[in-house]
Amino acid sequence: MSKFERKFGKYAIRNLSLALVMCYAAGYVIQLINPGFVNWLTLNPYLILRGQIWRLFTWILIPPSTGNLFFLLIMLFFYYSIGTTLEHVWGTYRYNVYLFSGMLFTILGSFLCMALCYLFYGEVIGSFGAAAFFQSGAAYFSTYYVNMSIFLAYAATFPEAQVLLMFIIPIKVKWLGIVYAVMLLFDFIQGTGAASIASQLGFIDLFYRVALAASLFNFVVFFFTSRRRIHMSPRQVKRRQEFKSQVRKNPGVTKHKCAVCGRTDESNPELEFRFCSKCNGNYEYCQDHLFTHTHVTGHFGN
Repeated sequence: MSKFERKFGKYAIRNLSLALVMCYAAGYVIQLINPGFVNWLTLNPYLILRGQIWRLFTWILIPPSTGNLFFLLIMLFFYYSIGTTLEHVWGTYRYNVYLFSGMLFTILGSFLCMALCYLFYGEVIGSFGAAAFFQSGAAYFSTYYVNMSIFLAYAATFPEAQVLLMFIIPIKVKWLGIVYAVMLLFDFIQGTGAASIASQLGFIDLFYRVALAASLFNFVVFFFTSRRRIHMSPRQVKRRQEFKSQVRKNPGVTKHKCAVCGRTDESNPELEFRFCSKCNGNYEYCQDHLFTHTHVTGHFGN
């Protein structure tokens, strides 16, 4: 990953959460002005293969549904704040990779779902008409679960952080993350639970399950590969930001230095450096000592 970051990190989009929120805002305006136009933006793989390439991108404009303007604004601010925090902690490049991989998996999931539908529901597709058939399930491939993956990543990275449930009850994010994970697993097993003919035939539940699994696959990859390296407390995030601020004010200071061997990003640019989530202070370690050093539990370091 570090080699790719050195090569492609300069292309990473800063403030990606703000760009995503602006896309949602544009989508809400479109829904308000011309609700029918949204059907031209959905992630419909059948129509994409027939030339409507813009659908590969425009589905991102369709925001998670909410009928209340106040809760809409709260939601946009919430996802902007936690997304920005993740970008500060992980770095712009890694946050870009996480978010765009979630979108890519969603797109791939829609095409996989189309293949499965032809395999299991070929006759139904013929009776419905292919365009209408896949349009009926395209709404499930939305940004809702992409946003959910951002929240789950935040809960895994800052499990001890607190939020106010219903603006009153303080609760640690890890418990909300666990509750949401259980709900998502239950929804995946149960399906949509709708009583429509499409649900009775089964293909709507297929759309639903594939969309859910594909959109959250980036979190599964993150959870099993990076959670130990990225996990930090809010206090450690603050110290890291203060450290970066000092580096910017003193450009002559080495940005990364291993607290064990003393190697830096200047002397050994091939190394990857990380702060330890268990050390009490601004202690950073190279990849060779990140998991082998003795944790510092005394006073704060510099």
